[in-house]
Amino acid sequence: MTKVNLRTKEMAGNRKNLYLDFYPPITHPDTGNLTRREFLGLSLFDKPKTPFDKQHNTETKALAESIRATRQIEIQNGQYGFLSTDSQNANFIDYFKMIAEKHNERNREIWLCSLHYLKEFTGGTLRFSDLNVKFCNDFKDYILNAPRIRSHKIKISQNTAFSYFNKLKAALKQAFREGKIKTDISSQVERIKEAETQREYLTLEELNMLVHTDCTLPILKQAALFASLTGLRFSDIQKLVWAEVQHGKDEGYFLQFRQKKTKGVEVLPIPEQAYNLLGQRGEPDEVVFVGLQYSAFMNFHLKRWVLKAGITKDITFHCFRHTYATLQLSAGTDIFTVSKMLGHRELKTTMIYAKIIDQTKREAATKIKLDF
Repeated sequence: MTKVNLRTKEMAGNRKNLYLDFYPPITHPDTGNLTRREFLGLSLFDKPKTPFDKQHNTETKALAESIRATRQIEIQNGQYGFLSTDSQNANFIDYFKMIAEKHNERNREIWLCSLHYLKEFTGGTLRFSDLNVKFCNDFKDYILNAPRIRSHKIKISQNTAFSYFNKLKAALKQAFREGKIKTDISSQVERIKEAETQREYLTLEELNMLVHTDCTLPILKQAALFASLTGLRFSDIQKLVWAEVQHGKDEGYFLQFRQKKTKGVEVLPIPEQAYNLLGQRGEPDEVVFVGLQYSAFMNFHLKRWVLKAGITKDITFHCFRHTYATLQLSAGTDIFTVSKMLGHRELKTTMIYAKIIDQTKREAATKIKLDF
């Protein structure tokens, strides 16, 4: 909802102009242009000296505040400020596509998938004036039961629907901020609940089985084992350069880098075994894992390597990060430290691994059975 605040602006002659400040901007009913200011034609003495000056300021402030309160009510009731007919009839789908194409490669793919379902649901046309809570809830019901893009017989998962629906909410939020819609619809619509997922991980025994198994893509094995010893995401391993791999007399080996996902700057201690996986040191600006690319080709070789080691779990590269977290907690490292090592912003993100450990303990507790 647009907020109306009373502001002052310095002017000549020991005076201050009074004006209204609209945020987000409104479309002015006279000009049709977005604006944040409405000057009231009222002014105050900057430094009132006489009783008359002081009385003038008091009465003028009261009048300006009354205008501000009236304008706030008018905006809330749709009686002041408007969206032009052209804006109302503009296609939200085109606006959504414009936002999608501004994102980086990884996020753009999610935005474009969300766009695909939005087009399927609307037929490719959705006017800004047709956006409301009912539309959002109808789209939510649709996306929760929609088929996968490449496999129409299988429904998309709840967490995929959660991700796609969030993109609609983000676009609505941006449209509201830019004054393209008058109501913050996004805040009125409930998110799709994110379902807990089974996080696959390797035991220490299985990890050592991989150590002793050849991989047809050596750089993949090198990076995967590095992930299991450091907890790094694939994106951070892929972009790692030698300048970020450092050593201190007291600190030992550590990485100083910026996380690609969160943009946070991290200092991560790493064990000597992890450093030894990196091979011969290159120039500061050279990539450490040369030729490491995320692709179907890489995933094929990953699955071959895992099966060759005699492991039947469905392992993806990200599972090596899960493995790091789970093994750290199993070894007694406290959850706060693990959370910091993983670069999580919130402890609740790390708590999922604690649940895995609790389940493992429960399973262990039932293994000893007496013959009563």
